Amino acid sequence: MDHFTYRDGALHAEDVPLADIAAAVGTPVYVYSRATLARHYRVFADAFAGLDATICYAVKANSNLAVIRTLGLLGAGADVVSGGELQRALAAGIPAERVVFSGVGKTRDELAQALAAGVMEINVESDPELEVLSQVAAAMGVEARVAVRINPDVDARTHAKITTGRSENKFGIEWTRTREVYARIAELPGLRAEGVAVHIGSQLTDMEPYRDAYTRMRDLVAMLRADGHDIRRLDLGGGLGIPYVDAGNTAQTTPGPADYAAVVREVLGDLDCRLVLEPGRVIAGNAGVLLTRVIYVKEGATRTFVIVDAAMNDLMRPSLYDAYHKISPVREPLPGEGLIEADVVGPICESGDSFGKARPLPACQPDDLLVLRSAGAYGAVMASAYNARPLVPEVLVDGDRFAVVRERVTIQDMMDRESMPDWLDAAAPAEGKVA
Repeated sequence: MDHFTYRDGALHAEDVPLADIAAAVGTPVYVYSRATLARHYRVFADAFAGLDATICYAVKANSNLAVIRTLGLLGAGADVVSGGELQRALAAGIPAERVVFSGVGKTRDELAQALAAGVMEINVESDPELEVLSQVAAAMGVEARVAVRINPDVDARTHAKITTGRSENKFGIEWTRTREVYARIAELPGLRAEGVAVHIGSQLTDMEPYRDAYTRMRDLVAMLRADGHDIRRLDLGGGLGIPYVDAGNTAQTTPGPADYAAVVREVLGDLDCRLVLEPGRVIAGNAGVLLTRVIYVKEGATRTFVIVDAAMNDLMRPSLYDAYHKISPVREPLPGEGLIEADVVGPICESGDSFGKARPLPACQPDDLLVLRSAGAYGAVMASAYNARPLVPEVLVDGDRFAVVRERVTIQDMMDRESMPDWLDAAAPAEGKVA
């Protein structure tokens, strides 16, 4: 469920007509619903009621400060994968003791930053990182609370670019080496092993891979405890999928937080461990849309192209993953109004700059508004300035009010960050010019 609905023939974000946001802020623009963020967080939290569980929102899904703050006020912690995300989480008010630092390539500076902040846990992903963390912690005179991210060699059965738990993926340490790695932790100064971590991928719509990974995790915990390691925390990762099309489409039905929690309770519920959960997409995905305006409607030889002012640099998922986002008109189609099939594309000079092919839409005209739904996760955070297109603004809606929570970058803003070396003085003769 989300809070983007038609009222009086116009698509609203909560109580605000999206056309009003377009008029005030311009397009393209990301629009987030505070009510949807809050509802999704509460549904997830309620599913784990009765368990000792800390919900650490995966900041990589949507790192806007207002989004993080919204969830932090509800009790969420943060899962971060860079020093920048750590700074954002702390700036948004997330206490360091509710922050987990994950990621396969943490630098010395980032590890020191996390230790200085006093994060709850650092998830180590390789032997070299373990050695470096020990050196950094010992030099700082602190003890790092560590969990090792285990690669369980479980296929998440999702897209190849977002699966992370198979042996050929770059993430984590092979599960067969678990005892060896924890024995090494016990030898190194500045480290204390407190947990075990796993994360097998993103956009999971099948519970069996979770069951397989967590069963392996359960066996490893028993083995580590038998070896004398006091394992009291399990980081279960995230990755629960969302429906990217109409909820009534049975082909796209996805398990919800309650289904996921049932697997966790069944497999791990009696281990007397604090659980760390890292939802991202399932919280933020359906809480946002990308609002865009039609520039042209072009009749091609075999198809109709609706060219909009958003592009692949604003929302990479369709071009990167062949991801599906439902596309809706802001003006509600009239009863019995005929639909056309159109390719919705952006203005970038790439054939991959396409949001959807043969989509059913009412006949579009220039200046009509469309939304790409389920764009609250892995949308603005993955955007770029390709084709010298500035990053678009982000708006947060709360009831009948809205605020710009990231301003639109201008071309001048982008150029102000660049400089011309003095040896490229425009007055100098052109290199190779014939006198």
